[in-house]
Amino acid sequence: MCSHTPPCPAWDAPDHDAARLVAFHPDQGWFLLCNGVLLFDDTGEILPNRAGIPPQRAPRDLL
Repeated sequence: MCSHTPPCPAWDAPDHDAARLVAFHPDQGWFLLCNGVLLFDDTGEILPNRAGIPPQRAPRDLL
């Protein structure tokens, strides 16, 4: 999916959140990365294999 040089990290790489933004809708709370990862403003994610990653905020950050 990525055509950048150097290429963005793959969706299954540990640093996959470092990929470039290709679509963003902060008003709706989501961002699409070049590697197909869908990020949410609560820090949750949906990966291209449809696996979900729950929000990573510490409980105190949610108060």
